[in-house]
Amino acid sequence: MMKILLIQWGSFGQEDLKNAFIQEGHSLVIAPIALATKTYKELSQVESRMTELLNKEKPDIIFTVSYFPAISDFCNKKRIRYVSWIYDSPLGAIYSKTITNSCNLIYTFDREICQEFRDAGVSTMHYLPMAANIERLDSMIEDQTFAYDVSFVGSLYLESEGNSFPEKSDLLTDYTKGYVDALVAAQLKIQGYNFIQEVLGPVTNELCNIYPKKPVPKDLRSDEYYCAENIINPWITAIERIDLLEAVAKNYGLDFFTRSIYKDFTLPNLYNHGWVDYNKEMPRVFKQSKINLNISRRGMKSAVPLRCFDIMGSGGFLLSNFQSGFLDLFVPEEDFVYYEDKDDLLRKIGYYLTHEEERKMIAKNGHDKIAAAHTYRHRVRELLDF
Repeated sequence: MMKILLIQWGSFGQEDLKNAFIQEGHSLVIAPIALATKTYKELSQVESRMTELLNKEKPDIIFTVSYFPAISDFCNKKRIRYVSWIYDSPLGAIYSKTITNSCNLIYTFDREICQEFRDAGVSTMHYLPMAANIERLDSMIEDQTFAYDVSFVGSLYLESEGNSFPEKSDLLTDYTKGYVDALVAAQLKIQGYNFIQEVLGPVTNELCNIYPKKPVPKDLRSDEYYCAENIINPWITAIERIDLLEAVAKNYGLDFFTRSIYKDFTLPNLYNHGWVDYNKEMPRVFKQSKINLNISRRGMKSAVPLRCFDIMGSGGFLLSNFQSGFLDLFVPEEDFVYYEDKDDLLRKIGYYLTHEEERKMIAKNGHDKIAAAHTYRHRVRELLDF
């Protein structure tokens, strides 16, 4: 059994993960050190507190949800193992020279990203899909009355972060605007493969001037990668989500749970409930919805998002876009259902709203598959197996 120094910040699933460590017999030292998720602190800003905890507690490893270059440099200096588990994509921090530090054991939920790094010689990167806390989710008993037909929990990717595409697009030349518009239109027609990074070359310099990079220590990101993942793909995601959700609302009605403040997104039969708490309210939405939608962020490669595990773990029926990572873990039409395009999405919503027993059986299968092989306790055993 291990003594784990867990660096705590506001990540999803953190309480579930802490409980899993303890249930598996490990002891935890919780370090609530302030670490911003969008910036990466220099080592000097965390070293004093970390050294104090290390000397006092003498842990076997230091663990974080997500990856922090400063923590890796600290662990490398102190010669202690640093274990991190990434559930977000893209994550600029892994494109840092610190990923090759010998102290690292980095797990990512995206098999394709893992393989890209390993092909480049980064042996510290490993694949570990997400999980759900079945015990907590099962304890949230609900009656069998469905409150919602079709629901979607998520953002529209239009919240301003200082580099959203429409915010500064009027500063671009007509050529760059036209070029990007053509790329966006083409990418929206293709599912399962994202080519944006490969073809941004002619407009990369102008995009970088208008949307400057936020720094990552020892940054390895190419300008093309940055522009694709931080500027263009979020914009594609926004266009796609709005288009699909409008179509669903028009045809079947939609219950929307979001913190988005996009004022123009108001439609008949679209009911915006605002944001819901991850631990207390979100599982109830999944349990009380006949159909739960997942629309993955464009640019995400093969990964199955955490939201999908949350839906299935709650016993909800999942209807998602296709991600190849599903096939590593689940069986389509048995544990979940995926759609190929907008027409297919609308057709399958209509079918499963009227085939209740089939829908409930798929939801049960998904839940039982999570319980059998994809809980946080399963993942704790895997990530500490080194």
